[in-house]
Amino acid sequence: MTENDLLYTLALQQVQQIGDITAKKLISHCGTAEAVLKEKKQNLLKIDGIGTTLLNDLKQTKYLAVAEKEIQFIKDNDIRYMFFQDDAYPEKLKHCIDGPLLLFQTGNIHLKNQRIISIVGARKITTYGMAFCEQLIETLVPYNPVIVSGFAYGADITAHKAALKNNLQTVACLAHGFNQIYPKVHKKYMLEVEKQGGFFTEFTSFDNFDKQNFLKRNRVIAGVSEATIVIESAEKGGSLVTADIANSYNRDVFAVPGRITDNQSVGCNNLIKHQKAHMLSNPLDVPYILNWDLGPTKKPAIQKQLFVELDDTEKVIFNFLKEQDKQQLDIIAIACNLPIFKVASVLLNMELKGVVRPLPGKLFELI
Repeated sequence: MTENDLLYTLALQQVQQIGDITAKKLISHCGTAEAVLKEKKQNLLKIDGIGTTLLNDLKQTKYLAVAEKEIQFIKDNDIRYMFFQDDAYPEKLKHCIDGPLLLFQTGNIHLKNQRIISIVGARKITTYGMAFCEQLIETLVPYNPVIVSGFAYGADITAHKAALKNNLQTVACLAHGFNQIYPKVHKKYMLEVEKQGGFFTEFTSFDNFDKQNFLKRNRVIAGVSEATIVIESAEKGGSLVTADIANSYNRDVFAVPGRITDNQSVGCNNLIKHQKAHMLSNPLDVPYILNWDLGPTKKPAIQKQLFVELDDTEKVIFNFLKEQDKQQLDIIAIACNLPIFKVASVLLNMELKGVVRPLPGKLFELI
């Protein structure tokens, strides 16, 4: 994409009545953004959905002046840009009809031929949600996925930090231009994220910082990934919007279940209940359902902890698995005379302690 192409695309992007879908339709009809802006009104009126009011706005010269300023900002801040037709534009996002016309990037992002998952969740994440998120990412290290999130409080920053800790590439999708960072307290993580991944945004330096931007940003989080994982969510929230968008893109969605009395588990439980998400009861559900293959000689490694204290129920399950080598969850429940939901919870705690490891097919074994 040349600088001239960028100039006219930025100008087209700023026309208030033109969204990404309409902009792509216009470019498809005329060939380039420059051709759109220079095309005669009577010819553009022949395009379905294009009216006089929109065209009057389109022909205003102020948008080019704003675009020229933005190009200077891009140069001054070493920002890379991708047009939706460019080879560098994220492959999965190309298949989203409402994907951004332009996507801006900083850092060292490499998405080609990568496994990419998005992790979202409550901003007020619980210790349970944080522990599961960290364990999930640690368990997935052998599969080398790219971890995408929104750089917000709670589940987002937990996912980014866990990816950094485990030397995985991580991408933060912003709801504003690169002239600012939100929340400001997360500015301290920016350099590390850029070294080990980077930032995406569709917003320019002159776009208003608006609440609706966060909902708009969510479609990029969902669209760039092959699966979206919801760690925790109240009954309503942006994470559920991201899950709905991912479903609309025919992507896999996972949700971590929780107790019915926990407010931050209501959203996830509802996703599972209404069959809008796979129940994520252990980290290896993700590669199992997504059919990720490590090959015959590789196994996900979980570091065994020494001198772990087990409660009475954990000891019962531990002793059973010691005799059985490995066994399915429901068989463990029957043999130990415990309800399945109780066994699932206990096994998760034992997994977090580094005592057991989940296997495909709902199997568990001692480490």
